[in-house]
Amino acid sequence: MQHLAIYDMDKTITAQPTWTRFLIHAARMRSPWRLALLPAVSVVALGYLLKLTDRAGLKRISQRLMIGAALAPEEMGRVAEAFADIELETGVLHGARARIEADRAAGYRLVMATASHRYYAAAIAHRLGFDVVIATNAKRDAQGHILSGLEGENCYGPAKLRMIENWMAGQGLVRGDLHVRAYSDHVSDAPLLEWADEPFAVNAHGPLAALAVERGWPLLDWR
Repeated sequence: MQHLAIYDMDKTITAQPTWTRFLIHAARMRSPWRLALLPAVSVVALGYLLKLTDRAGLKRISQRLMIGAALAPEEMGRVAEAFADIELETGVLHGARARIEADRAAGYRLVMATASHRYYAAAIAHRLGFDVVIATNAKRDAQGHILSGLEGENCYGPAKLRMIENWMAGQGLVRGDLHVRAYSDHVSDAPLLEWADEPFAVNAHGPLAALAVERGWPLLDWR
């Protein structure tokens, strides 16, 4: 029997959402003039709340505004590594660190499954000792430059569970041979939590907290 511990990232491991902060960080490092476009990013975010665009559209437009149409992987790596250093110093919850270490010590294979873009989530995961990162992927052009569009699905909601199952299939892992723990703060991860053997609602917002009480899932607070 293999053991997996699957962690969401934003507001589960980190105290705050990371996407907008990453965009601001990238603009400051590369093109500070792009910070003047933050009001436009806010308008796009409002459009998402009003259901005028989806999460993929929100990411695509925001990235194009704050980072640009295309970025060489070496440059993105430089920006992402610097952001990860900051996040590990100031943004990762102590309770999350302790649980990650406890799961590792108990023999769990650590999987980060996040809607955040792989190009910076992987840098954070690496510093925390995760074995696997399942995340939203960016399109690339023929030269490997990172584009603003998404490659495949946004790793969110039911798509996150599909992407986990696709990764398992690629690894030759059979669900019946696994014991799975899953940790998340948001009700969008209900499909993953229902699927896990040990679901944990962590730093849960209202809808997930209510669902956890209904389902009998443990409520953890790492804040």
